[in-house]
Amino acid sequence: MATHPKKQHDICNVPCFNQNKVDTLRNRFEKQQSRLFELAEFYKLLGNSTRLKILLALADCELCVCDIAHVLELSTAATSHQLKLLRDKGWLKMRNDGKMVYYRLHSEDLLKALKGDLKMLQAKLG
Repeated sequence: MATHPKKQHDICNVPCFNQNKVDTLRNRFEKQQSRLFELAEFYKLLGNSTRLKILLALADCELCVCDIAHVLELSTAATSHQLKLLRDKGWLKMRNDGKMVYYRLHSEDLLKALKGDLKMLQAKLG
C-alpha cells in the first residue's frame, strides 16, 4: 500500500503540548506499521456481514458448501468465493468427502472475539 507524502498545508501547525508523548506514539506506530496494515486487512475481511454469518454458522458445526449457500441464500459459487477468502486467512478448515466439500471453523480465538463483539453490541443497543 503506497503512502502519499504529506503536503505542508496538510500538517497541523499548532505546537505540540507534549512532544514526548507525540514522539513515543510516532515511534510505536513506525515499529508497528506492518502489523497495523495486517490488522486493517483483518478488519476489512471481517467488515462483511456475509463472511460474519459464515463464521458464526460454522462456530456451531461443520457444514457443506451447499448448506452454507442455503443459509445465506446465495449461489454456491458466491458462497465458495467467500469461503475461500476466509480459508486463505487460516480461519477455516476444509475437507472433501467425494464431491461434497465441508468447512469448519479453525480459529477459536476469532470465534471468542466475534462473540465478545456481538455481546458488547447487544449490550450497547439494549
